[in-house]
Amino acid sequence: MTAFSTEGQSDPTVQPVPASVVEQVDAADITLSNPKRAVISLGSNLGNRLETLQGAIDALEDTPGLRVKAVSPVYETEPWGVAPGSQPSYFNAVIVVKTTLPPSSLLERGQAIEEAFDRVREERWGPRTIDVDIVAYADVVSDDPALTLPHPRAHERAFVLAPWNDIDPGAQLPGAGAVTELLTGVGRDGVLPRADLELRLPE
Repeated sequence: MTAFSTEGQSDPTVQPVPASVVEQVDAADITLSNPKRAVISLGSNLGNRLETLQGAIDALEDTPGLRVKAVSPVYETEPWGVAPGSQPSYFNAVIVVKTTLPPSSLLERGQAIEEAFDRVREERWGPRTIDVDIVAYADVVSDDPALTLPHPRAHERAFVLAPWNDIDPGAQLPGAGAVTELLTGVGRDGVLPRADLELRLPE
């Protein structure tokens, strides 16, 4: 945010915003009060997959009370739970955010982003333009059917564990253990790093 200029404005009653106010707004926007750390998995296997992943990251960054702190490398993976070759491959990534939103509001925001990118829920494990999953939220462990935390299948999914391990090798999945050890147990079959692709950390 920058101070407004009155140059060229036809309305003489419009006054510029004082620089001190601009600084306060910027500081409030950047510094969240008592934020929680959350890990979010992103996946896309329809349309422009890389562009969609970046769009979801940018939309999350634009969410009040949320800041994207880390973005993983991109991985290309085979679809989960379906016959080989029956769907296009996925681009997957993991991001770490800090947020003042409670888990339920973060879930609502993720679902709104899915809808904005025309996510269609016609079948389980079906192809999708974007999948936004909350993998973990602080140390919260919950069996709420609306949002189980941590994600009940994260510990067995290399397409979540591999990119997460890249950006936080010391990470722990609540109730399951070290991400590095979980990844070793699962292996990296069907999970291909795409060094030729890159997602931006929002500025």
